[in-house]
Order: sequence, then C-alpha cells, then structure tokens
Amino acid sequence: MTAERYDILAALRDATAARHAELDGGMPLARPAATLDDYRDHLALLHRWLLPIEAWQQRFTDGPQCAALLAPMPHLPLIEADLAHPSLERSGPLSATAPAAPAWHGRDSAAYRWGVSYVIEGSRLGGAVLYRRLAERLAPHPLRYLHPGTPPGPRWQHFIRTLRAQVHDEAAIAEACRGACDAFDSLIALRRAAEAASTVPSQAAA
Repeated sequence: MTAERYDILAALRDATAARHAELDGGMPLARPAATLDDYRDHLALLHRWLLPIEAWQQRFTDGPQCAALLAPMPHLPLIEADLAHPSLERSGPLSATAPAAPAWHGRDSAAYRWGVSYVIEGSRLGGAVLYRRLAERLAPHPLRYLHPGTPPGPRWQHFIRTLRAQVHDEAAIAEACRGACDAFDSLIALRRAAEAASTVPSQAAA
C-alpha cells in the first residue's frame, strides 16, 4: 500500500471522473453560446440540488460542518440573489416543468460528508472559469454566484489540506468517495429529469 494510492484527493478524482465529465458537458452553461436564460436554468438546477443537501448539512457540527475546520459559505443565498436579478425576468414561471429535488438521505459519517462537500466546494472553482468566459456576454448581470468577490483558490487549498488531515485511512476514503459519487449522481439525475421535461412540449407540438 502506497501513500499515493490512498491519497484522498486522488481517490475522489478517480471515483468521480466520469460523473464530472458528464456534468461538464451537460449543464446549461456548457452550451457554446450560453445566454441569460441558460444561466437562469443553470442556477435553478443548482438550487433544486443544493436546497435539500444544505438542509441536511445543517444537522451536523463536526467534519466539514465544523466552523473551526471550514468556515461556512452557503451557496443558496448567492443563487437566490442572482435569480432575483431583473435581467433574468422572462414570461412564465421557470419551475412549471422543473422536477423537484427529493429530500437528501445521505449517510451521517463525517467522511461521507467530506465527500459531499468536495463536490460542492469544487463547483466554486468551476464557477470562476465560467465567470471569465461569460461575464462580458451576460452583462449587465453581475453573476454573483460565479464570482462572489473573493477568489476561490485559497479556500479550495484550505479545504484540501483539511480534507487530507481528516480523511486518510482506507475505510474513510471509501466512505468519502461514496459521498462524492452520491452528490454527483443527485445532480445528474436532476439534470436528466429537467432535460426530459423540457422536451415534452416540443414533442407534443410535433
């Protein structure tokens, strides 16, 4: 057994690589010429995903939910502020055909929750990349969710250092990988359901 084999970051990347790739190419903002409507769809999808997860996370005060280890930084307030921006107004409620997210029933172990947090924290890095690509195109929307005002790199590095210090034995790493895979799978399921729902009107019209 080598230390590299059981490094938590390498294990998480390996366990979630295919899922990560599917989302990278399938989320609304992955479209080559993404619009404000795509941004709204993207935010709404993330909101449905994170709402039950953040409610579940609030039950805990240890692991990644220990403020002494990782300062709380919820995503939902930024998402909700961006959804309320006047530039996203359009006719008809967005949620008319949107699938609701089921209640989150993840495992309670700290290692599992570190895996879930790995997916959520990693999304901040992806947001920074999207902001650089979309800020000019989607102006005047401030894209606060993608660019909350502080660079994500320092927080990510702190998260990884803490993750490695807290999750290092083989069993805990396997549990963290399960949490990360479950988090990805829940978002993938919501994305697929939203995509299927969006095709129903066009099929009926045909």
